[in-house]
Amino acid sequence: MLLYITLGTNDLARATRFYDAALAPLGLVRLDADTTEIGYGRPSDTHSRLWINQPFDGTPATVGNGSMPALVAPGRDAVRAFHKAALANGGTDEGAPGLRPYGASFYACYVRDPDGNKLSAVCQADA
Repeated sequence: MLLYITLGTNDLARATRFYDAALAPLGLVRLDADTTEIGYGRPSDTHSRLWINQPFDGTPATVGNGSMPALVAPGRDAVRAFHKAALANGGTDEGAPGLRPYGASFYACYVRDPDGNKLSAVCQADA
């Protein structure tokens, strides 16, 4: 359904460190980079699906209240590894890894990146 999603940053170098580390446990890698943006996807993707960029209009990036990409995790260990890597690389905790009331196997965590964007990693497989 979605082709890609973008999140704003005010410090691309800091965002690169955060996203390289946090997305690795989910099997996502940096596919694109230039002086204003970085793009991530699966190694087999032909295009980046998650872009982190400095806003095109030149004004500071701000957080979207109520916005949150939920990223697919291949297993519960990956959810925990994403959470740990995010916190170790400047992210903040918004909900530790664990089961959520959105389904019997909905295992997720929630973090904010260094710019304040909220992210989730979710595994919906049985333990």
